[in-house]
Amino acid sequence: MKPDMGGSLTREVIGVIDTEGDCAEWTFSAEPGAVRTARSAVRGQLRSWELDSVGDTAVLLVSELVTNSLRHAHGPIGLRLVRPAGLPRVLLVEVSDPLPDPPRERPVHPDDESGRGLQLVAAASRRWGTRPDETGKTVWFELAVPARDRAARTPGGSPPDGSPSAGSPSGASPCDGSPDGSSRTGRVRP
Repeated sequence: MKPDMGGSLTREVIGVIDTEGDCAEWTFSAEPGAVRTARSAVRGQLRSWELDSVGDTAVLLVSELVTNSLRHAHGPIGLRLVRPAGLPRVLLVEVSDPLPDPPRERPVHPDDESGRGLQLVAAASRRWGTRPDETGKTVWFELAVPARDRAARTPGGSPPDGSPSAGSPSGASPCDGSPDGSSRTGRVRP
């Protein structure tokens, strides 16, 4: 099933690269409406994949990363959701922009109105990191998908065994331009 791409979503997306199979990719204009549009795209795709249980967290973290891209970079913003092959209990999310500088966590004070986005990503995700690419950078994070989600079960209906190794996004990506293990930073949560 394809996610609902009706209404204002289609007007604000530069390109829907793919929403079939285990990968969905979009490119958004660097405009304030990109945050709302990205949230809608993520929620619709996760619903079509029957991964609603990670929807709120994925939408929150995508909002933070797309907002960072809008604030610090100029140019199109890429968003990619991946269900890595062989790892049905993992959701990989990537946000790309044309700024080559990696994001930095910074200390925040109780009265600060911004600066907590990467702290949220680090706290709410299973793992996260950054990698440079030929057009800028990608910030990625992984969410653990509960075994109770139908899409997180193996074809026989039982939860899969095994977990990925630390240090890079899990598994091989079914999308072109998949993560290759180079130049990653970030934190890994057990």
